[in-house]
Amino acid sequence: MSAVIFLGGCNLRCPHCHNSGLAWYPERYPPIEPADLGKFFAARGPWLDGIVVTGGEPTLAEDLPELVTALLAFGPPVKVDTNGMRPEMVEAVLSRAPGTRFSVDVKAPFEKYPLVTGNAVTEGEAREGMGRIFELAMGHPGLFMFRTTRVPELCDEDVRVIREEILPSGFSLTVQAYVPPTARREEKGHAHSDKKTRRLPGNLVHGTHRPGHLEGAQGQRHPGSAFGQAVGA
Repeated sequence: MSAVIFLGGCNLRCPHCHNSGLAWYPERYPPIEPADLGKFFAARGPWLDGIVVTGGEPTLAEDLPELVTALLAFGPPVKVDTNGMRPEMVEAVLSRAPGTRFSVDVKAPFEKYPLVTGNAVTEGEAREGMGRIFELAMGHPGLFMFRTTRVPELCDEDVRVIREEILPSGFSLTVQAYVPPTARREEKGHAHSDKKTRRLPGNLVHGTHRPGHLEGAQGQRHPGSAFGQAVGA
């Protein structure tokens, strides 16, 4: 049994996205306050087998390492879903929270990445980003899982290439069946995100000036829960 946290915004424009509204129009959704998340996991943590951070694309959140660290304090293991295009953030999470697990989408053979990502990623960018992810996976073999969704643009040969020629030795590939999205109208737009990093503006984790932060004056007087200490409440 797992709890899933969805983060808005994405750096891809995959034409078959099932979370296109959250990925491209996250401002339409009401935010969840850190204090409410803290209460939720403080009450349910002992009964959970895991916590999943997904999206959108979670690695666009610059304070993802702090969020994952705070979630791990509740006990269950944490898994992050990612498209692998920000390997530096995956490395940052591993550095801050070494036990974090990752499910990485291998979208297609590298030459097809422009087709399946709405021209958001070039073949060269895919090779570089996934290459760094594979290096991290080989250094932490128990923490990485890889999957491919069999979208209409892919054929059996593409899946074979991903499994036999792209993935590092020792790793298996989970192939997910393609299910057409039920809501298509939101896929015509684009995410409103920072042009340089394609991430949402602002932070997930409150700064020390916010009430209740562990390193702030109020947090030193009233530390609160582990989540409140790490995220702010």
